[in-house]
Amino acid sequence: MLISDLLSPERIRFDVHSSSKKRLLELISKELARNSESLSAREIFESLCARERLGSTGLGNGVAIPHGRVKGSDTVQASFIRLKKPLAFDAIDGEPVDLLFALAVPEQCNEDHLKLLAQVAQIFSDPDLLESLRQADDSGRLLQLLSSTQH
Repeated sequence: MLISDLLSPERIRFDVHSSSKKRLLELISKELARNSESLSAREIFESLCARERLGSTGLGNGVAIPHGRVKGSDTVQASFIRLKKPLAFDAIDGEPVDLLFALAVPEQCNEDHLKLLAQVAQIFSDPDLLESLRQADDSGRLLQLLSSTQH
């Protein structure tokens, strides 16, 4: 599965404001449920929170990949969010997060889910890409950057 298969300009938000990690997860849940008949923002939020309780999805370098499994879902939903101001996210390096790639995956999506997470983590390990994502000025450019990282 490719990032370009999951994202569209409508699934990308930049210069987002959030006052807390909880509020950010609520916003992410609404984004992931938007335009979906089968997904509930509340269920996604509960899934994201449950995953965060297991350990932060903050990878370091200002990046987090909040994700969760959702009952009744049959497709992967994704959203990319760039915050206006970095937010404490309990990342492994202790640094605040400003770039988030969020995923809601079907409950039974096991191996594919892990492969997708590994792919996203690999993409966000490139410091040049992170800088470009932080400098991009529209959702089309952000999508282009995220899509161009795939082989």
